[in-house]
Amino acid sequence: MLFNSIEFLLFLPIVFILYWFVFNRSLRLQNLFVVVVSYVFYGWWDWRFLLLIAFTSLCSWGSGLLIGKAGENRRKAKMISVANIVLNLLILGIFKYYDFFVTSFAEMFGANPDGLLLKIILPVGISFYTFQALSYSIDVYRKKLEPTRDIIQFFAFVSFFPQLVAGPIERATNLLPQFSKPRSFDYESAVDGVRQMLWGFFKKIVVADNCAVFVDSVWADYASQSGSTLFVAAVMFTFQIYGDFSGYSDIAIGTSKLFGIKLMRNFNVPYFSRDIAEFWRRWHISLTTWFRDYIYIPLGGSRCSKVKVIRNTFVIFLVSGFWHGANWTFVAWGAYHALLFLPLILLGKNRKHTDIVAADRFLPTFKEFAQMLLTFILAVFGWIIFRAESISQAGEIFAGIFSSSLFTMPSLPMKTLMFIAILVVVEWIQRRKQHAFVLDGVKSHFLKYACYLAVLAMIFCFGVYNESFIYFQF
Repeated sequence: MLFNSIEFLLFLPIVFILYWFVFNRSLRLQNLFVVVVSYVFYGWWDWRFLLLIAFTSLCSWGSGLLIGKAGENRRKAKMISVANIVLNLLILGIFKYYDFFVTSFAEMFGANPDGLLLKIILPVGISFYTFQALSYSIDVYRKKLEPTRDIIQFFAFVSFFPQLVAGPIERATNLLPQFSKPRSFDYESAVDGVRQMLWGFFKKIVVADNCAVFVDSVWADYASQSGSTLFVAAVMFTFQIYGDFSGYSDIAIGTSKLFGIKLMRNFNVPYFSRDIAEFWRRWHISLTTWFRDYIYIPLGGSRCSKVKVIRNTFVIFLVSGFWHGANWTFVAWGAYHALLFLPLILLGKNRKHTDIVAADRFLPTFKEFAQMLLTFILAVFGWIIFRAESISQAGEIFAGIFSSSLFTMPSLPMKTLMFIAILVVVEWIQRRKQHAFVLDGVKSHFLKYACYLAVLAMIFCFGVYNESFIYFQF
């Protein structure tokens, strides 16, 4: 079920009313209701996927209990944890990567892979809920979390519908305890959730989906486009993927607030970053911190020699790239960002910018603006690799951009550029807030509601309803 669909607009209020007024009599009943509606939400695409998420949940829940029973026998606990990790990654690998590897090896040796391909549909959000379930068994093994015996509570944690298919990837240490205690309706939090959802719909339907119209048309005929138009399309895709993914996150986090659940922030104005390290602290935060805590730090993190720090950085970026999809373009995209990290690591500046830009000023300095512009352009080039269907196509697009036609007048979708400008201005003004529609500094109720109505009007008048989210494919 899509957030930007009629079905969801009917589904959400019905679930909200039943959750707070019918199934609130006991915590277990309320959690069971969460599981049922989450499975309805997920099964809307294909009911067969429910068997997979149920199996993943059952394995991780069971492994937690077995790890708990192992007690101080760390060898046995480790074997159980590793077995669960291998099983879940094997499932993920078969559905997401099997055909890719078979095809790649067949092409390497000039063979026909058709007879070996499974050609199975990729389950929506499999990478997200697999990593979420894995965080539980790993944290139980590390003794950061006590194993839960309540299977309903655990299934609610894995399948909670707002963030099920595209995150944020929640840690068991944050989300699971919220299903273990009674929840009460918080009016202020719910209202804030609706505001955040409204801004998320604006980013998705007005910004991202309008950008998609232009980007798709240019990409479909990239060979005949001028370098300037290709560059504009790359910039538009940069805002498309941000509006699409961060818009989803805003809707998910806002929806969760309606049910008394707090999810982690997933985006923190990444395009206002002053270097690529800051960009990754602000982009897809739940995945970045997942790789940091479960791969980077166990490898030694930054508390080792520069050579090992570089190795660790390349490992997490290559894994992160491959997590995004079964295509060499994603691996190349990960390697590209790892290379951008190299100068920062060698100069010891990868932790330089940990605060918000121009924290005590309205405008950035010229140096900060130049740093943000450079980081943004580097991100744009990375997104070209990410968007391309193959390495060769990415190379052709780069060649087209860096041709003499780069200095010609490009095609400019002025209406969409206006929406991007609104997004940038609002998020710059609100960059210190948890989300762009926290208007606690605005004293006039008239002005507040005028802002809400203006955004709502743009959604209805200028929204393009694309029946997909980019990160659903991951």
